[in-house]
Amino acid sequence: MNELILELEEITPKDFFGPQNKNIELLKKYFPKLKIVARGNKITAFGDEELLEEFDKRMEMLLSHFGNYNKIDENMIERVLTSDSKEDYETSSTSGEVILHGVNGRLIKAQTSNQRKLVDAVRQNDMVFAIGPAGTGKTYTGVALAVKALKNKEVKRIILTRPAVEAGENLGFLPGDLKEKLDPYMQPLYDALRDMIPHEKLDNYIEKGIIQIAPLAFMRGRTLDHAFVILDEGQNTTHAQMKMFLTRMGKNAKFLLTGDPGQIDLPRRIISGLKEALLILKDIKGVGMVFLDDKDVIRHKLVKQVIEAYKNIENRE
Repeated sequence: MNELILELEEITPKDFFGPQNKNIELLKKYFPKLKIVARGNKITAFGDEELLEEFDKRMEMLLSHFGNYNKIDENMIERVLTSDSKEDYETSSTSGEVILHGVNGRLIKAQTSNQRKLVDAVRQNDMVFAIGPAGTGKTYTGVALAVKALKNKEVKRIILTRPAVEAGENLGFLPGDLKEKLDPYMQPLYDALRDMIPHEKLDNYIEKGIIQIAPLAFMRGRTLDHAFVILDEGQNTTHAQMKMFLTRMGKNAKFLLTGDPGQIDLPRRIISGLKEALLILKDIKGVGMVFLDDKDVIRHKLVKQVIEAYKNIENRE
């Protein structure tokens, strides 16, 4: 009797198998002539070679779907098992403004016109600046685009970085080693990733270095090839830091720089590297610039009013 062993890589078996192995039971129903055993992170099938080839093909489609959308249900399994090709079971949910299917099938979308401009700009350019106030989805949209590129194998890794400038706080007084000091500062990046990649898979990516989250100083001396790289809080870079970062760009890389020129935490008299870069690079082909505003704020409705109130006071000064 022929044997086929499929190993679930970077997938939590219980999520794929379903409650009480319901999904496995459905597979057995559609392949009654095969003996199918699910144990640990492996699915083993025994039977005729031709049937095993068909089973392997259908499983590849199911695993691909699960990898993209992080969920699978009875209806989708039936559609995959009875379809003639991958195109036949893809739904309209993959088109339009959906960037990514996150954890538990959550739809990650470009929700405003400027966020859609950002998606288009990243598609058309290798280096993009996304500028706007807090809550406009700059970082979140960027991380979604990075995760999508990784899933589609357009890049081999994601690198997320921030300049470690303290917003009125002193990292030196925080307890713990360097990682423990910096992790809270990097929390917005972790939060976005947790919405888009299942917990165990994310931990695995970070452990293997497929996803790297580090302060900007750690970028010095590196060449970032085959990577989607996001520099967050770019307004807090100096001239030297920004120049250093921009020149890290390697082959087949995408660079996205986000920032809010209205929230600069640098010491007075130090020019923001982000503001300077926008002027220096504005006419270079292949560099895109997208400007978001308070109309793009997707946090609590009060955030828009807070931004507007501060803007009015700053305009009077």
